Amino acid sequence: MNSKNKIEDLGYTPFFEAGRNQLDLGDFSIARVISEFRGAYKVKNLEGECFAKLTGKQAHEGSSREDYPAVGDWVAITELDIGLATIQGVLPRSTVIKRKYGDKNRPGKKDGVQIIATNIDVAFIVESVDRDYNLNRFERYFVIVKDGGVKPVIILNKIDLIQKEKLDEIVIQIKNRFPEVKIILTSADNNEGISELISFISKGKTYCFLGSSGVGKSSLINKLLGEDTIKTGDISSYSDRGKHVTTGRQMYFLENGGIVIDNPGIREVGLSDVGLGIDSYFDEIESLSQKCKFNDCTHTHEKGCEVIDAVKSGKIDGEKYSSYIDLRKEAEYFEMNDVEKRKKNRQVGKFMKNAKKELKDRRRKNR
Repeated sequence: MNSKNKIEDLGYTPFFEAGRNQLDLGDFSIARVISEFRGAYKVKNLEGECFAKLTGKQAHEGSSREDYPAVGDWVAITELDIGLATIQGVLPRSTVIKRKYGDKNRPGKKDGVQIIATNIDVAFIVESVDRDYNLNRFERYFVIVKDGGVKPVIILNKIDLIQKEKLDEIVIQIKNRFPEVKIILTSADNNEGISELISFISKGKTYCFLGSSGVGKSSLINKLLGEDTIKTGDISSYSDRGKHVTTGRQMYFLENGGIVIDNPGIREVGLSDVGLGIDSYFDEIESLSQKCKFNDCTHTHEKGCEVIDAVKSGKIDGEKYSSYIDLRKEAEYFEMNDVEKRKKNRQVGKFMKNAKKELKDRRRKNR
């Protein structure tokens, strides 16, 4: 890199320096993880890029995926003469975006957690207007990114594929549902909104692109890079789904000094342990819940529930309330282990069986 460049240009801040000193890693060089492979990482510092691996002790002591480096992390390294570095430690994370995934090979355990990216300043949530647009999906992304301390921004892509009147209608829907979230309208095909997107990105800040396959994340990053660095694919005519062209997370550095991360498409936005994220995103509902008659109010049927009253009066949007209840239930379900989930499912099954029996009995009596 140019000698005039500073480590801050790679996203390094006093927060990470404090963590480095706290972990007593000051004697080691530092680098940022820019891509991840099976058993190895590629890291970057002012000297350039190289591959890195964990020490044997670190590799065996990690109890979960969150204990290992991820794209976006700052790591302390020992550089070797053969162009390979050894990771001696991972610096504390300022932010982290993660989601849940199921693992059938871990009976009795909670679902696993996938780290999407770390030390992110802004998450661009990308949806395409032609096939992917969904308000509830936006909401799911907002919960996981805000839980990780990351600011969400909406990118509505492929706007060249619909009429202006329809686009205006969609924008109004988004603004009504998410008035506090910035919206950037783009089209990678005709360059609409690309200059606005570039001007939004600041030097030394890190931005993560999230969204389903086929919404145009990689195409947008190619526009930001000014070249077709990332391979892109077309929508499958058979399934109407995007093809998974991006297979791994990769960090890129823009000419204007911004840092962006491309991610594989996410078909299901599973919530992890995001209780605080839900409370933070639905802060209006959370505030009202403090005034409910019962401390353990579920906000679904109880008398004296301030949240239900607010929905009935129109103070809280009905769709937003419904999304809140669904996300809260999913987060609670995630926190259970398999034994607890089976018990919960049996309870639900028993309830449904009894309800059907009661309904059948009522019908008989009414004949």
